[in-house]
Amino acid sequence: MKRFIASALVVALALMALVALAETAALEDGVYTATFTTDNSMFHVNEMYDDKGTLTVQDGQMTIHVTLASKNIVNLFPGLAADAEQEGAALLEPTVDTVDYNDGTTGDAYGFDIPVPVIGEEFDVALLGKKGKWYDHKVVVSDPVPAE
Repeated sequence: MKRFIASALVVALALMALVALAETAALEDGVYTATFTTDNSMFHVNEMYDDKGTLTVQDGQMTIHVTLASKNIVNLFPGLAADAEQEGAALLEPTVDTVDYNDGTTGDAYGFDIPVPVIGEEFDVALLGKKGKWYDHKVVVSDPVPAE
């Protein structure tokens, strides 16, 4: 009985992985809303966007635009901090996004267009803070739905 349960569990996990892989492979060119989560509470999507960003798929390449909480993150790098510090590293430059808050105020925050290598799995993104120090982080882009 234990073997049967263990085998059934392995099959179920394998099927779930195949479904996730099929969903990633099935993303057609277009614009989606997707969830963007990070491993750190200081590096997150602006509260007005409920952990969501705009995922664009073009010719099989995926990029997500996220508006962060402030202008305290100066640059991002798709990879590790050690690589971001190398001369010639292609840093992601911020955009200035205007955020409309529920209380009627507006404010500016930095947004970034981040290359997405895979949906539903962690990948590395390094960030440069205002103090000039690079930090390694893990991020996940998940749950893409076609934008309306």
